[in-house]
Amino acid sequence: MSETATVTSSSLHADSAEVQRVAGAIARARAPKAFEGVQAIALGRSADMLERTPMSEEAVGETHVYQLPGRLTIEPGVPVATALFPRSATPVTQELIVPGVLPWRGWIGQSPEPDRVPVQVWYTLKRARNTPFGDRPLPAGTVQLYQADSSGRVQLIGEAANDHTAPGRDLRVQSGDAFDVTAERVQTDFAQETLPAVRRGLPNRQRVTAAYRVTIANAKPEPVTVDVREARYGVWRIVESSVPPDKLSATEMRFRLVVPANSEATLTYTVQMES
Repeated sequence: MSETATVTSSSLHADSAEVQRVAGAIARARAPKAFEGVQAIALGRSADMLERTPMSEEAVGETHVYQLPGRLTIEPGVPVATALFPRSATPVTQELIVPGVLPWRGWIGQSPEPDRVPVQVWYTLKRARNTPFGDRPLPAGTVQLYQADSSGRVQLIGEAANDHTAPGRDLRVQSGDAFDVTAERVQTDFAQETLPAVRRGLPNRQRVTAAYRVTIANAKPEPVTVDVREARYGVWRIVESSVPPDKLSATEMRFRLVVPANSEATLTYTVQMES
């Protein structure tokens, strides 16, 4: 685990420049004036960072200011990379997630055709306190994830944007979609009915019941764990399912399936929502 900052100039030339990076949301009453200098400072974690003296960092108001180490020579159109903190190790967990089909608000309709859905790949980088990685507030930027192949060559496996991240808070990013793990969802039943009003003077209620089947195929030589998630605002519930759901929050449910190597697993569930 390592971290670099990359400075790119559109027209500014400087032989010996001090560069600072400010992390935080700063309100402005006026539009900032155009500045043809540093266009972007992108945050990236990679295995081939330059080993340099790490930067200093301090809290100023409700922001964090990073003083990049040393002085930089800046040429227009030439990226300059510098280390933000020393290389360090941290635990990493991977999640495979099939996103839900329910709309956050509003009604769902009939959809009889099977639908190929992505299996998202998420990584969580642990940032425990009292560790070099965990004690650093991270400025927003771009996270690059690398992994060594069978020959030991480091390969890029994903890239994602990250928000400002406070010390001690884990970093969670989506690297892309799985290749060897695929999913297909089909709506197997649908019903809509009118219910009596809760009390006199109020309009009748509407209830929609929809059933789904999700088939997950695993082409890997080892088993994988895949989460199928559904999230929705308002009154809704899982009526029945082949795998017991876990309630993650007031609005989100999770089904966790273990898919054997070179095989498939099927989830069926029925959702009911009212308005």
